[in-house]
Amino acid sequence: MVNRFLTDKIKSLLTKYPVVTITGPRQSGKSTLLKNTFTDYKYVSLEDPDMRNFASNDPRGFLATYPDKTIIDEAQKVPQLFSYIQTVTDNANKTGIYILAGSQNFLLLEAVSQSLAGRTAVLKLLPFSLAEMKNGGIAIKDVDSQIYNGSYPRLYDKDIPPQDYYPYYIQTYVERDVRQVKNIGDLNKFEKFVKLCAGRIGQVLNVSSLANDCGISVSAANSWLSVLETSYICYLLKPDYNNFSKRLIKSPKLYFYDTGLACSLLDIKSAEQVSMHFLKGGLFENLVLTEFLKHYYNQGLVPDLTFFRDSSGNEIDIIDNVDGKQLAYEVKAGSTYSPDYFKGIIKWQGFSGYPSDNCTVVYTGDMEMKTSNGRVVNFANLWNI
Repeated sequence: MVNRFLTDKIKSLLTKYPVVTITGPRQSGKSTLLKNTFTDYKYVSLEDPDMRNFASNDPRGFLATYPDKTIIDEAQKVPQLFSYIQTVTDNANKTGIYILAGSQNFLLLEAVSQSLAGRTAVLKLLPFSLAEMKNGGIAIKDVDSQIYNGSYPRLYDKDIPPQDYYPYYIQTYVERDVRQVKNIGDLNKFEKFVKLCAGRIGQVLNVSSLANDCGISVSAANSWLSVLETSYICYLLKPDYNNFSKRLIKSPKLYFYDTGLACSLLDIKSAEQVSMHFLKGGLFENLVLTEFLKHYYNQGLVPDLTFFRDSSGNEIDIIDNVDGKQLAYEVKAGSTYSPDYFKGIIKWQGFSGYPSDNCTVVYTGDMEMKTSNGRVVNFANLWNI
């Protein structure tokens, strides 16, 4: 099993809270991590109809059967159970009683906020990070292959080709989860909507244009975007609001939590096709952004990431807001360094006043250096700096 970097944080928080909650996309490895790491805990899944009926019809009996050190997977399936868990944990007055896991962020966190506020830590597990794959001996030939394959553990565990994995993932998980979170009658139109979102990777979101292209109302488009966010399909990167300019872009940029899923939605059928695709730059930018998300989530932290763009087109792809300061990252899909890569960063430095030590260009080339304008690093070595 590939060692997941979130493991240490889970262990630490189990000594501080009665309940630890793990959420994330379906098949991101939550169940595998919990079952293989916390072997002294009993494991029950509320995906099992019998277990779900037991927990629904007799919650007191269910928790009496599992009074301590239990992993409850797909916990959001029985939201009324959370109030009883609150009572059990308050009476026990100790830590590390339950680990709750679930893939439907909205339903799970709604139940947590209503009944377990202050009693549980909430962590997110995304698919493999590049560092986890490297440590686990999973070799990826090149950046195009990484973008095309994506990072879902099952692809590597069972050696499933991406073209066989992602279409079924969309059908069997996304569509089912969508129906449970929100009653969407026309799934064909919803699928078209998701594909249109994939075609806008790395772009500033224009909801009106998206709704018009899909043939739905703006309110429906906003509602469906919310579903995609809570299902860990899409991620909206918010714009930076520092008042360097009065004419800042106010809309977020659209990304996916996994580039392999996005490639499938774009009908990309090989890594070679990625290299020639008109969205190669956006897909690479997406890959780098998800590495930022995984870096923070794996430490149990909430990332504070933004992007900068003004009405004149001056832009920084990713701004990492850390301890009251900003770190600027420009993402380039090219493999040959060019001083032009720093053009946007130099303008941003003029607005912000931040020094070159706060600035980095991330690209696909092997040559790494520290220039007078900032660092240049290969995407795979981003966290070495």
